[in-house]
Amino acid sequence: MLFSENWLRTYVNPAISTAELLDALTMHGLEVEESWPAAPAFTGVVVAKVLECVPHENSDHLHVCQVDAGAGETLQIVCGAPNVKAGVKVPCALVGAVLPGDFRIKKAKLRGVASNGMLCSARELGVSEDHSGLWILPDDAPVGKDIRAYAHLDDTVVDLNVTPNRGDALSLIGIAREVHAITGAPLSLPAFTPVEPNCDEQFPIHIEAKDLCARYAGRVIRGLNPNARTPDWMRERLERLGQRCISPLVDISNYVMFELGRPTHFFDLDRLSGGITVRWGREGESLELLNDRTVALSPYFGVIADDRGPQALAGIMGGKAGSIGPETTSLFIESAFFRRSAIQGRARRLNFSTDASFRFERGVDYGSVAEHLEYITKLVLDICGTAETKVGPVHDVQQDMPRPPVVKMRAQRCRKLVGVDIPTDFMEQAFQRLGFEYSRDGELFSVVSPTYRFDIEIEEDLVEEVARLWGYGRLPENPPLERAVMLPEREERRSGHDLRRGLAARGYQELVNFSFVEERWERDFAGNSNPIRLLNPIASQLSVMRTQLLGGLVSVLGYNLNRKADRVRVFELGRVFFRDPSVEPSDTSVKGVRQPEHLAALAYGDAASLQWGEKARRVDFFDLKGDLEAIAFPLKLSFVPEVFPALHPGRSAGVYLDGRRIGMIGELHPKLQQAYDLPLAPVVFEVEAEPLLAVPVPQYRPVSKFQPQLRDISVLVPRAVTLSQIYGTVEAARSSDPCLAGLADFRLFDVYRPKDAPQADKSMAFRIVLESFGENPLSESETEKAVQAVVSSLAKLNIKLRE
Repeated sequence: MLFSENWLRTYVNPAISTAELLDALTMHGLEVEESWPAAPAFTGVVVAKVLECVPHENSDHLHVCQVDAGAGETLQIVCGAPNVKAGVKVPCALVGAVLPGDFRIKKAKLRGVASNGMLCSARELGVSEDHSGLWILPDDAPVGKDIRAYAHLDDTVVDLNVTPNRGDALSLIGIAREVHAITGAPLSLPAFTPVEPNCDEQFPIHIEAKDLCARYAGRVIRGLNPNARTPDWMRERLERLGQRCISPLVDISNYVMFELGRPTHFFDLDRLSGGITVRWGREGESLELLNDRTVALSPYFGVIADDRGPQALAGIMGGKAGSIGPETTSLFIESAFFRRSAIQGRARRLNFSTDASFRFERGVDYGSVAEHLEYITKLVLDICGTAETKVGPVHDVQQDMPRPPVVKMRAQRCRKLVGVDIPTDFMEQAFQRLGFEYSRDGELFSVVSPTYRFDIEIEEDLVEEVARLWGYGRLPENPPLERAVMLPEREERRSGHDLRRGLAARGYQELVNFSFVEERWERDFAGNSNPIRLLNPIASQLSVMRTQLLGGLVSVLGYNLNRKADRVRVFELGRVFFRDPSVEPSDTSVKGVRQPEHLAALAYGDAASLQWGEKARRVDFFDLKGDLEAIAFPLKLSFVPEVFPALHPGRSAGVYLDGRRIGMIGELHPKLQQAYDLPLAPVVFEVEAEPLLAVPVPQYRPVSKFQPQLRDISVLVPRAVTLSQIYGTVEAARSSDPCLAGLADFRLFDVYRPKDAPQADKSMAFRIVLESFGENPLSESETEKAVQAVVSSLAKLNIKLRE
């Protein structure tokens, strides 16, 4: 929010310097980002009148001027500006003046003619970028007066960083209220004197969408002067805020927006038909906006329509069809309150922002709609009115108006939160200076939130206001007094941070990617053709919510490969988003959207860093499988060959825990490797995080007093039988066969596949570890029975002992 210090001081003028004023604003919650002088330093420039202007004898573009600069004598000045002529008043730099850039004015001769000064353009004085000619001053400018004083150039322009909750500070009077509250200096706000109508004409107004607009006021004005000119005082204030003056009516609307924070809109009444309807847009409608863009409308956008269709985007921008122009003499003025939720995000979805939408998104005063309409009416009449101008009555339509909340604050609660013994009387003074309506019952305040303060909703909001006015700089730096208590950790559950630590310890680096991703990632990595779409993506390509994490990992891999990385290990623990009609809205959920956490990892390049102790080889499926099993321990995962859209169909598996699939693991699909320009295929996994967080509580088991019995068996296994099937079969036998009560471990230690017969059975060797937990060691017969029980269980899978 830009504002001019001189303009601000017309409302409130504290007896402090510019630096002190800006510091006070920052230290009380309105941060000053930057400030700069309205004009650079220069001296010796005064208002002058050109008395005579004749062409230079030796030039086709220079003029010899006789100038009255208020010094009692006429000065001869040679000037080359195209708009110089007798009778105009312009800035004149006298001999000895110093212009911006340390340019000193001296007596000179131009083409043989003496010149005793310089007539200046606005650009030469650093006031604006206009260098088309001399800066022509009004006819009533006093000759001889210093131009800095006359044009109020000793001013400071301030850029204020207004937080989203302080929409009231997006206006000069809002900032003036703050300065009054901070300094206590008298506050003088504009008077909203009603303009008496002199005709009965009204333009019909109907609010169809109550959830879009709660209050809409309008007024008809006819018989305006189309040749009126924006007054200099208004032009000066607007240009100081970086606004280009366009026409009196447009300038008035902009002026009121910056002064009062009230976006208004002027319709050319002769271009409207029937009446005004405030409603939501409809499919198939379109509107050509003032910025020459034609937008397709839908029920997502609010519109101001007449009998012919939409004429403006509600709270954002007007349309061309009903806009005012140089010949406009009849107006319909709009002053409205659009609900914040109905405007937020709409302009961003159209990829632009306006001053109006910026304010309506943060909240515009709904209590002063009619008063502001009276104020803007008076400006229109003062600047563009004629003796024949007709003014209709204010037509103010209200539906389901918000009710200002009444917020209670306990003085003792305020002192506890702030940590300072603030007197109760100061709290009352703070509410008085803020202009809040309140009542006091001892130590309890009941405050009615002003209609322009949308951020006063709970007790803590009032505490913040008191603390701001007390002064953040006065708050002591006390250490926390609350007793620190260690929270107990649940033994049967670990945190997501434990999973992060496990992967980081194995050489992986964590990523934090956006939850919104490119739509093609969903098609490529999840086979999802109907993802959840964003209404207002921050970038056009980040348009959908992710259901997988692999896309982000592959994107980061490509980024690193482009920078000559040859070995990459990355992971991410983050939320994904699925449609689920059973999900109800709450503080942590959105209706119809399930948001589980997933854990994904990617490994690319060599299995180990460059070294002498191990032969270089590429990372493979089993490397990543081992990493996943390590972080899942003590949980036991199983892996079943399956096919997934993102993975190589012959080198991928589903990850199972307790019989339920929780994810996938495997090599990236060759098509995706090619599509994403990867020299080699990375190995990836993605699993649900929640099942990995519940871990079994350790249970005491006595250590056997006897030496374990070890037996090795070598078996012929059909090619189709997997190791997980073998382990599952033996585990089932152990839980049902008493002979296997002493089975402590059953582990594969060798595999042999004949090279000349790849389709033949494979030979696998297992070690059986048997232990006795009783009072006696295992006998030889008990050991043989246990081994035979294992062999018998394996026979169910058509597995036989080797001969």
